[in-house]
Amino acid sequence: MLEKDILCATDLTPVSDAALRAAQAIAARFSTGVTLLHVLDRNERSAEGRDKVSQALHEQIAKAGTSARISPKLLEGDFMKGIATESGEGHALLVLGTHGARGLRQNLFGADILKLVRHSATPSLVVQEGFEESKLLQRIVLPVASHSEVDRLLDMVVALAKGFAADVHVYQLNRPGGSPSPELLANKQKMIARLQAENLRHEEVNEPSTAFSIGFADATIRYAERVGAGAIAIMAHASDEYRYIADAEKERILANEPRIPVLCA
Repeated sequence: MLEKDILCATDLTPVSDAALRAAQAIAARFSTGVTLLHVLDRNERSAEGRDKVSQALHEQIAKAGTSARISPKLLEGDFMKGIATESGEGHALLVLGTHGARGLRQNLFGADILKLVRHSATPSLVVQEGFEESKLLQRIVLPVASHSEVDRLLDMVVALAKGFAADVHVYQLNRPGGSPSPELLANKQKMIARLQAENLRHEEVNEPSTAFSIGFADATIRYAERVGAGAIAIMAHASDEYRYIADAEKERILANEPRIPVLCA
């Protein structure tokens, strides 16, 4: 699944340096390369502007200081559309950085970065500047979801867990007085059965909620931080269950304060 190269989007800021390091680490595990993509804005499309951006891309590559294959690529147009379109050009995974609440290129934040990962043709890994590189994908927290299309996320979790010799925590938050939906329980069993079939180390975690809120983000983030997770894996799209709060909860996870990378599919 990860035989193709890794697409890394850059806005030429320090958080993109972090994204490139994450992309390199993944590429190294799977003996593949990295395409470093920058989408030119209007001020960068002159000959002089393109030259400056090209120089900045090569400086970013040099700063990475690795022997991994990194190929710079420039596109013109809307940067969200450009990244989403390029993600469909034969890449295995999209890696991009977010400036927390400010977002990629100071414009992607909240629903915007969520919109981008939803439009990506590949699964996406979102990282923040200052994430713990030594923990990257060493432990993956996989919250149970009732989504009908969970297989795409599960496939990527399995591939990355194999490459990084990771253990996977299948995490379920149990609400006071509530009972999980049949769809959620079916997906949970599917996740556990798949991890067992792939001989991957895993844990089934059933954590009682300490609050009556129907949100899941805060508890998931706290658990992931407590166990030293190197990624949280979530569905980019909302399921029918709790659809009206799902976007806000996913945004909280993407911009989580402990700066844990987030895998989306």
